[in-house]
Amino acid sequence: RIAQRNLTACVFILLFHRNLGKSGLRVSCLGLGTWVTFGSQISDEMAENLMTIAYENGVNLFDTAEVYASGRSDRQQLKRSSFVITTKIYWGGQAETERGLSRKHIIEGLRGSLSRLQLDYVDIVFANRNDVNSPMEEIVRAMTFVINQGMAMYWGTSRWSAMEIMEAYSVARQFNLIPPVCEQAEYHYFQRDKVEVQLPELYHKIGVGAMTWSPLACGLITGKYSDGVPECSRAAMKGYQWLKERVNSEEGRRQLAKIKELHLLADRLACTAAQLAIAWCLRSEGVSSVLLGVSNTDQLLENLGILSQMTPQTVAEIDALLGNKPHSKKESRA
Repeated sequence: RIAQRNLTACVFILLFHRNLGKSGLRVSCLGLGTWVTFGSQISDEMAENLMTIAYENGVNLFDTAEVYASGRSDRQQLKRSSFVITTKIYWGGQAETERGLSRKHIIEGLRGSLSRLQLDYVDIVFANRNDVNSPMEEIVRAMTFVINQGMAMYWGTSRWSAMEIMEAYSVARQFNLIPPVCEQAEYHYFQRDKVEVQLPELYHKIGVGAMTWSPLACGLITGKYSDGVPECSRAAMKGYQWLKERVNSEEGRRQLAKIKELHLLADRLACTAAQLAIAWCLRSEGVSSVLLGVSNTDQLLENLGILSQMTPQTVAEIDALLGNKPHSKKESRA
């Protein structure tokens, strides 16, 4: 059921676990995200099957958020001791006090997620974007509080700038509080600068790691949009008009042309375009884990098979094809 063109070129991720940044937490290099699919696009039975298959193949990281599918995505039964569970706080309810990163919403929002998860704690709570209306000291103090109360083990950021992360770190050091350990960032062939240039510097300076999402650029890299927007695709879903516009834009057409060339490269390497894209993300320095978004078992099994080796030659070939390599001070992990 996994794309079996040549199993010698692929390997399950059972052997691959990494520290989350410079913390002691070990996470699988691939994690299972629940952004679009869980609680809305797929059935509870399918969600349970996906989690079981992922876990049996070495995945120990499952990413949820209080807003995903109106809270339904984080309502799964889990054996707690062997999983790393994350949640995100920012977008909660409709009231002013039910969103943002005030002390009130961080604490109450996390309690709400824990109730839906039926857990006593999560391993990581992410601040799901910065909140300009909340002082940084309040945010860091609230995150320190929920950790000290046993509601979370670590905290991280999502879609924060490098400057904002450094500010949080400085506040934590100044007041003897707990700093963030990880940034969640979008990363794929067409979104590179932050993960390849900014985050490696933070990793070396303050130990913040990277957990990345959208390795297939919302499905663009699979090639399913090459002939338009299929009715069953994400771009055709309600609320995803922005993705449809992106696919149909001039830049989107240029990207689709490059994706066709990347598919030819994947064919030569005896893997799928998705496997190549995921392996490419994993080779980047400081990336602890890449989050997958899947809606069926075939997609999951395909994505769990990754290239056993991303050689410098392959990386250079992809860079030449893309023509968008950012300038960085350090070489990527090969």
